[in-house]
Amino acid sequence: MPGNKYTENSGVLNTRVGRLLRERELRRNNRIPPSNNNNRPIEINDHNHASEQHYSEVGADRAPNGRHINSSSNGRPTKQRLLVVANRLPVSAVRRGEDSWSLEISAGGLVSALLGVKDFEARWIGWAGVNVPDEIGQKALTRALAEKRCIPVFLDEEIVHQYYNGYCNNILWPLFHYLGLPQEDRLATTRSFQSQFTAYKKANQMFADVVNSHYQEGDVVWCHDYHLMFLPKCLKEHNSEMKVGWFLHTPFPSSEIHRTLPSRSELLRSVLAADLVGFHTYDYARHFVSACTRILGLEGTPDGVEDQERLTRVAAFPIGIDSERFIRAIDAPQVQQHIKELKERFAGRKVMLGVDRLDMIKGIPQKILAFEKFLEENPYWRDKVVLLQIAVPTRTDVPEYQKLTSQVHEIVGRINGRFGSLTAVPIHHLDRSLDFYALCALYAVTDVALVTSLRDGMNLVSYEFVACQDSKRGVLILSEFAGAAQSLGAGAILVNPWNITEVAAAIGQALNMTVEEREKRHRHNFEHVTTHTAQQWAEFFVSELNDTVIEAQQRIRRVPPQLVASDAIKCYLQSNNRLLILGFSATLTEPIDTPGRRGDQIKEMELKLHPDLKVPLTMLCSDPNTTVVVLSGSDRAVLDENFGEFNMWLAAENGMFLRSTKGEWMTTMPEHLNMDWVDSIKQVFEYFTERTPRSHFERRETSLVWNYKYADVEFGRLQARDMLQHLWTGPISNASVDVVQGSRSVEVRSVGVTKGSAIDRILGEIVHSKSISTPIDYVLCMGHFLGRDEDVYTFFEPELPSDSIRLPRIKPIEPRSSVEKRLSPKLPHGGKNSGSSGGSSSKTQSKSLPHLGPNSDKKSTTGGGGAAYGNSGKKGASSENGAWNVLDLKKENYFSCSVGRTRTTARYLFNTSEDVVTFLKELGEAAFSNQLLSYI
Repeated sequence: MPGNKYTENSGVLNTRVGRLLRERELRRNNRIPPSNNNNRPIEINDHNHASEQHYSEVGADRAPNGRHINSSSNGRPTKQRLLVVANRLPVSAVRRGEDSWSLEISAGGLVSALLGVKDFEARWIGWAGVNVPDEIGQKALTRALAEKRCIPVFLDEEIVHQYYNGYCNNILWPLFHYLGLPQEDRLATTRSFQSQFTAYKKANQMFADVVNSHYQEGDVVWCHDYHLMFLPKCLKEHNSEMKVGWFLHTPFPSSEIHRTLPSRSELLRSVLAADLVGFHTYDYARHFVSACTRILGLEGTPDGVEDQERLTRVAAFPIGIDSERFIRAIDAPQVQQHIKELKERFAGRKVMLGVDRLDMIKGIPQKILAFEKFLEENPYWRDKVVLLQIAVPTRTDVPEYQKLTSQVHEIVGRINGRFGSLTAVPIHHLDRSLDFYALCALYAVTDVALVTSLRDGMNLVSYEFVACQDSKRGVLILSEFAGAAQSLGAGAILVNPWNITEVAAAIGQALNMTVEEREKRHRHNFEHVTTHTAQQWAEFFVSELNDTVIEAQQRIRRVPPQLVASDAIKCYLQSNNRLLILGFSATLTEPIDTPGRRGDQIKEMELKLHPDLKVPLTMLCSDPNTTVVVLSGSDRAVLDENFGEFNMWLAAENGMFLRSTKGEWMTTMPEHLNMDWVDSIKQVFEYFTERTPRSHFERRETSLVWNYKYADVEFGRLQARDMLQHLWTGPISNASVDVVQGSRSVEVRSVGVTKGSAIDRILGEIVHSKSISTPIDYVLCMGHFLGRDEDVYTFFEPELPSDSIRLPRIKPIEPRSSVEKRLSPKLPHGGKNSGSSGGSSSKTQSKSLPHLGPNSDKKSTTGGGGAAYGNSGKKGASSENGAWNVLDLKKENYFSCSVGRTRTTARYLFNTSEDVVTFLKELGEAAFSNQLLSYI
């Protein structure tokens, strides 16, 4: 079957950006008003501000490009189903009887973000927050939640303790927020880590089982947050066609922080199973890509992370709020009443506001200390400003949080005692939440909002404040460590919350800001908040996910199919004369089983034949009708060490040196190969090796290779780029050399030194040496070859037109350099059929193919023993008595297979060298059995 290069993509819509722009225009112009829905809303309490919010299920029908569309019974298209999978459902369940449940409001930042989403038929999947061990209770709760389009995942108490309280809250959450672990708990945590991680994986599998049981073709599965990092892998293992997105609502730490996690690699690879990975900001996305490149050794691209040339798209999707809901709420009678009361209560004073969870990352102590410093330095404002701090309690049973609460209370009491009076205090601190209307009123009367998060994924309080400020035009002071700073930074005053002096100065700047400047800042932020809503955030993410899947399908169509071993073996057994050309590195080499970053450098630098291949290779090499050639870029000594015991041919340094394991090395280099450039390039490579830790370079007979696979990825790329700039403008500017860039290497070789250009000379020598009289009717060419060397695949390709490949006629060469002097002193000379005039230094040149010409009748001009094209554009050899074809290759008998490289001209693909081992074992056994049958 022809490989990928013979298939054309059709019906593909423009580019990704073009498709997304068209979908955006469709949403703007063709949106259908929401249909009625009989579901009653659920009151939701958002953990960012603990306001009561409505959970709406109504949505609009639409069918943008890339979306799977179902049809209802009346023929109308239905909305695409969106399975939202999060740790917690948007409700908490309270048991009222054996089979009776009531649903109560619960906290959840994700719910707040998805409130305005109306364009999808959403289903929520998550834990209900309660242990239900009996089947009757589980069925009753499932029925009750189904009315709210919620699907429960039942977790027992032990799993919750180990998975949620343990691994999620004690390991991942502190790590992602740069907190680490309390020193006194590190040892105990280390001991219990493995059991917690096991529970984490088990819980994620339980979520996956529920998703799989409710999944329908065309659904989009949207996994949320650090609780479910293993979920994408579990889902894809069950159904590789499932559309899976994963979004992180917290910061993602730098690679130096993430690499301290014992399960770092497993978590990264699990997340990479998703089609689309989303973060709040570009910084978090960049940290994730950096972790994948530095820890996993994968390739980071502008679009995401590439693993085995499978691309996981990584992008930033800043979350928003349902701004219209806040804007409408300001006009509500309840809110207007609250506003009136607050204005009377704080008449004559500027109101500053902080709304946070009582959490270590929110920077509440830093905020209050900065306010104290402001009062110290500005006596005028002491009775003219008040700070209202709403601190919603969370995790009250955790000692660290109890300690934080005591610390905040102590600071507030000290400041109020120092600057307060019998009638007024500068700080009003509330350890409780406010209802939605009271919170909106508080936002509306605030002059300065103060957000001093030490590390925050986004912080939607800043968005809510801006949405409620259309009349007041208050000032937002925002921590640069909050994700919202990326979006609202232009209109806010950005501060470093650790710098108390800077925050105090920002408070003064905000209180003294002119009306005109406040207006400009507010207008900028208000426009952003009202145009980047939660609904658009979700629509954008799902649109990107749909389109990412389309792009992946296009890439898959360009990827060659997997080699079917049974087909290759069947053709092998039916053929009469076979040629096997095998690469060495990453094809026949032994695996280096070392957990961690990118393997063991010392072991991988010393290439070794896979131990399981010795028997299969022996079987194949013992077949008199099979010729095995190992074609490698490695030098001769490496091939001698690994393959000297087999009856095969070795082609070292991309085919420039050749020998049968029963004979001596000979050169196949072209006659006028210029190696004068070597010394100057060597100096450059030595310079960069000295300045790039863990890099190394190899000097070969015909090339120099600088390898930085084990160096720091980003630094290695910078050094490689610098090296290439230097080479092109200096040592090789006028030299006849090729520069071959690998994924982590730079190779400089003479022009014409490729595996494909050498294969005709190799083939000629083999035909002459073995006195082959039967045409080769089966070719297997397999390896992990660089793009420059893939011409070896096209050399044998029967479906290419005969005039598409032209190789120069190679003349016999005389020893002329130190390279040839190092060869065996007994280089074979041409025999009676050599066709050479005079003494030749190499059989290969006297027997090489002159060129692949378009004339099927043309015989070789090299003499009686030279190879020539035969019928139908096949390469052939002629003898004194007449012409015959060296190759009589039909397309079904040619198997070119790339190992681990999907961007290839080969017909087929093996993912890893382990696939090669399995295949050669089967092929060797079949060949051996076939030989036994022939003797019977």
